[in-house]
Amino acid sequence: MFRHEKQLLQEVKVERANPTYAAMLTEQLGGPQGEMKAALQYMAQSFRIKDPAIKDLFMDIASEELSHMEMVATTINLLNGHDLNAMGVNAGQIESHVLTGLNPSLTNASGYLWTAAYVNVTGDLAADLLSNIAAEQRAKVVYEYLHRQIADKYVRETIDFLLNREEAHNTLFRQAFNRIQDTGSTQNWGVDENARLYFDLSTPGKYFDVNNPQPPSFQTPDTGMKQ
Repeated sequence: MFRHEKQLLQEVKVERANPTYAAMLTEQLGGPQGEMKAALQYMAQSFRIKDPAIKDLFMDIASEELSHMEMVATTINLLNGHDLNAMGVNAGQIESHVLTGLNPSLTNASGYLWTAAYVNVTGDLAADLLSNIAAEQRAKVVYEYLHRQIADKYVRETIDFLLNREEAHNTLFRQAFNRIQDTGSTQNWGVDENARLYFDLSTPGKYFDVNNPQPPSFQTPDTGMKQ
């Protein structure tokens, strides 16, 4: 069951309209590293999780990602302003002026429609957690790129908040990964001589080796935190 609260998770404002940047920010609404992808990926992965604590974590973060999606869409609305003016934006950024009446669309910054192909679900908890950790890291990178390209202090405040929340999700997924060692796909890591081979197929030099392969693991960011 879901319930929509009328207030945003965090208030959003803009100093002034900026339709070009609105098109750029759409990347985090309907792009492959965006908020809709994150929400639906974590929700879809949760459906067969048997560990009640981890299932709860996935659904909590998925629900928060939907609230991030709402914040991003509201910011895009404010940046688009109130007047249709396709002549006032650059080529390639006119979709909202000629297709959606300034309504934020579920596309990336280039206008390509969101697709379920963005969603990664394997049914293996270790693989899905690693995918989610990487997804949060990629989302941070996109937000950092967006932060550099806007001087609007209110938009920057929104991005700062979202960046910090991505970091929180990253930490929580890492803690969950620490809980499931020696389960699922982590049980079959480095079991024979093939796991100890490194094919040095580039020259010059050999910079890595796998003499002692180990299961993938993460240190808890805060050693005082309870697992």
